[in-house]
Amino acid sequence: MENPFLPLDQRMVGDIYTSRAAMDNLEVLCDDFGSRWGGSTDERRAAEFLLATFEQYGLHDCRLEPFEYVGWTRGPATLRIVAPLERDLPCISLPMCPPAQVEAPLVCVGDGAPVEFEAVAESLPGSIAMVSSRPPRGLNRTVHRSEKYQRCAVGGAAAFLYVNQYEGYGPETGSIANDREALLPGVGVSYETGELLRRLARRHGQLTLRVETTDASREMTSWNVVGELRGRARPDEWVLVGCHYDGHDISQGAHDPASGAVALVEAARVLALHAASELGCGLRFVLFGIEETGLIGARRYVRQHQEELDSIRFMLNLDASGGRGRKGLVVNRWPELTPFFTRCGAEMATELPVGQRTSAFSDHFPFFQAGVPTAMMGDPEASNTGRGFDHTMYDTVDKVRLGDLRNAASVAARLALRLSREEPWPVRRRTTEEVEALTAAEPSLEGMAVREAMEALYAARDATPPD
Repeated sequence: MENPFLPLDQRMVGDIYTSRAAMDNLEVLCDDFGSRWGGSTDERRAAEFLLATFEQYGLHDCRLEPFEYVGWTRGPATLRIVAPLERDLPCISLPMCPPAQVEAPLVCVGDGAPVEFEAVAESLPGSIAMVSSRPPRGLNRTVHRSEKYQRCAVGGAAAFLYVNQYEGYGPETGSIANDREALLPGVGVSYETGELLRRLARRHGQLTLRVETTDASREMTSWNVVGELRGRARPDEWVLVGCHYDGHDISQGAHDPASGAVALVEAARVLALHAASELGCGLRFVLFGIEETGLIGARRYVRQHQEELDSIRFMLNLDASGGRGRKGLVVNRWPELTPFFTRCGAEMATELPVGQRTSAFSDHFPFFQAGVPTAMMGDPEASNTGRGFDHTMYDTVDKVRLGDLRNAASVAARLALRLSREEPWPVRRRTTEEVEALTAAEPSLEGMAVREAMEALYAARDATPPD
């Protein structure tokens, strides 16, 4: 197929593949600023670095947009078998865990499929529920950590014990509440600790554990980092390219999310240098804060920019997109856009698989809920077998390859150009009613049903006067 943007593509791709800027920026984010965990000094330093980089690359109206949220600070956590034998075991608190002390029997809930919770429903109340991070097999959807935690809480468990499915990676972290202190304590342990507990339970019968956590939650401030390239034909219309920049406090978060953040910055660099005069509508690049504890930066952006949402023709999420794998598109149930993206792949002479589904667990989702057309870069045909080293201490810069960063940045830049120039734009923002109907019918969002019961538990807690 003829490529109407061939000279621009050649300049942008040639620039990306002869530059080390993406890897240089990744090393700064991860080696100089660590995890960029919310509330840390390094989070603010990372935001300021990204802002300065946008300005250096020639983007317009570069700014930090602050927002308030409930943040979390880690304290020491302990896990001990107290009966029928005694043994101390290593663990970490999961983000938003409250300070608590719980002594209770251990109940194993396997991989946390709904049917596994049904099987232990009678023994779950008052227990410490142990659940693997492994995606349950035999389902047509993912069961996220947050759903497993919520099912434990709704089922009456006293604490949540989250076991990494992978050998040798230590405990996997991940938030158990969004923008508030969690209802019941949750700790993470390694695969090896989980296997030890299972063996001891087989040999000794019912185990009683004690979990003690000392974490704290408080009001904090974070920032979304924004830079723009103005459109020529449609200056009041935008394509938004986004990715979060915060990681988890135990990890550099080099793949998740920083590989996507630096791919976004690199795409912005070459678009500003080579294609700024060729844009139809504008391109707005947003690096979101505080995704890891509930998509908070993206939610605040949608709330603060309500009056502009009709002018966003598309939101492309690059979360963790600079890792390995094909750089296709998981389009969030906009089948009308499949012909456009298929044509883009043909024009670009690149492998661009396109699929249709959605997920509630990255920064596109608040935009999806607001009716904005959205997609996430990734391989729509890849099976979900788990996170690997993501959300562990081993998500480090050495796991990310320059070639993958270049691939993600080049696909993102070329797609952003085409999203900006496509006329007429084939879709419109959905209404609230359309979003609700789509959400109810979406198989991958079935787990959201348990959230209603969870919200009732939070409401009851918040209505209870303190002692």
